[in-house]
Amino acid sequence: MTLKEDVARRAAAQHAVAEHLRLTAAGRTEEWVELFAPDAVLEFPYAPAGVPQRVTGRDALVAHMSNFPETFDVEFVDLVFHDTVDPGLVIAEFRSKGTALATGKPYEQTCISVVRTDDDARITHYLDYWNPLVAIEALTPDDVPSDPDLGVTFGR
Repeated sequence: MTLKEDVARRAAAQHAVAEHLRLTAAGRTEEWVELFAPDAVLEFPYAPAGVPQRVTGRDALVAHMSNFPETFDVEFVDLVFHDTVDPGLVIAEFRSKGTALATGKPYEQTCISVVRTDDDARITHYLDYWNPLVAIEALTPDDVPSDPDLGVTFGR
């Protein structure tokens, strides 16, 4: 791969991640899923109870994200890409700023994502490091006592 091809592939991969964040925040799930390869994997190593740790394939991705727009009003800000040797590998750091719609409580956290893309800049594997405790806190009404078994879900 030439340097020019390497730069173009890196830019396309980073654009896919930026679009992922933009479309997620906008609640445009049907457009969002088109950023992914048909057999793509979305993985959440710190998933709380009620959220799968691994979601595979476009249909499952849509089902998983289907209620996100009704759960959170969020924007993703302060996006920083960290260069990698592999131009198809993106490491992104960003923050979410928003509100849990059911409670009106703030939903703000820092995320790091490790994303692999194919030659067409479609996402093949998205490893999402986010803090589920922030989501649980945002979605838990103030009048609900603390419960270690509380989970969060925004899919079907």
